[in-house]
Amino acid sequence: MGKIAVFFAEGYEEIEALTVVDICRRCSLTVDMVSVTREQVVHGSHGIGVQMDQVYEEIDFDRYDMLVLPGGMPGTKNLEAHQGLMEWVDRFYKEGKYIAAICAAPSIFGHRGILEGRRACSYPGFESHLKGAQVTAGPVEMDGNVITSRGMGTAIDFGLAIAGIFVGEEKAAGMAEAIVYRS
Repeated sequence: MGKIAVFFAEGYEEIEALTVVDICRRCSLTVDMVSVTREQVVHGSHGIGVQMDQVYEEIDFDRYDMLVLPGGMPGTKNLEAHQGLMEWVDRFYKEGKYIAAICAAPSIFGHRGILEGRRACSYPGFESHLKGAQVTAGPVEMDGNVITSRGMGTAIDFGLAIAGIFVGEEKAAGMAEAIVYRS
């Protein structure tokens, strides 16, 4: 079973972050909501405060199989400004561990050279930040150990794709049916 860390910075997009957490937990995966603010409650771009499981300084990155970056503004910029997290994103990528980003957050991967030669998608208007990528308009792109998605409207697709990596496509499809999702 995989262990996933979803990172929260002030101004994150609530639905993008929490949909991944919800779907993966429904699939019996271990998902930690991690604050990069040193605060236990982090507020999203729409003022919704969410209680975190841990703060960045407390986590052991070696225990995780995937790092997830939700979008939103200024959440994406705040995640990218966290140098320690960016070093771990680079390390996971180089080690072949999974990294995932949705909405504006795939721009972080583009800025770090992670998308070179890969299929990727992002929120409309952020495509120019996907340096070197084969940009698509698909709801989710999975290319090797890198997963990207377009935004709030594709959050369920994103969450199901992430869950499917660890529980298999059949169980993820069963979860889609259980939540009455139609793609």
